[in-house]
Amino acid sequence: MSITSKRTDPRVIRTRQLIGDAFIHLLQEIELEKITVNRIAQRATINRVTFYLHYRDIPDMMERMADKMINDINAILQNAPNQSLPIENDWSMLVKILEYIAENSNFYKVLLATKRIPVFNERLLKLMVDEITSRIEERGASSMSVPKDIVIWYVSSAFIGTIVSWLRNDMPYTPLFLAKQLSLLAPFTSKYDQPIDQE
Repeated sequence: MSITSKRTDPRVIRTRQLIGDAFIHLLQEIELEKITVNRIAQRATINRVTFYLHYRDIPDMMERMADKMINDINAILQNAPNQSLPIENDWSMLVKILEYIAENSNFYKVLLATKRIPVFNERLLKLMVDEITSRIEERGASSMSVPKDIVIWYVSSAFIGTIVSWLRNDMPYTPLFLAKQLSLLAPFTSKYDQPIDQE
């Protein structure tokens, strides 16, 4: 049974935030394998019992943190129009995603760009693959001159790779500017539905 509920006690939210922040701070200092529940509890100024009231262990904590990340991004995607790919035309939706990542830049920089913790990278990639697949199918995959799986690999990898590079370089561009630049790349990412000249 899920620990979370529709109405989570603010104290629970605050405690989980403390635990998550402690985990991120520790990751900036030591390798994942050296992080223990004791260290997280000490950094979060809680005791071990409190940690175990929220999570079974560290892997469970990471899974739930990844769940929250996906839920947050999904909430943004759900409000986006369905007629375009995530990096294609709707740059206003891109702005919202990039603003969300910028607001949580410490989290994303550590987990995606610096330490590259697999559960977070894999879950984000799956989300983007599912979203792009859904949008391609809505547009009609039969019109594509490039195999659908290649389009999905290319667009999802380019999008996530751009975010990672942006974070690694300390976000030199604002979310608005970066989203607009990505929208300018739309003609290149939409060529999959253009005929390809055969030589």
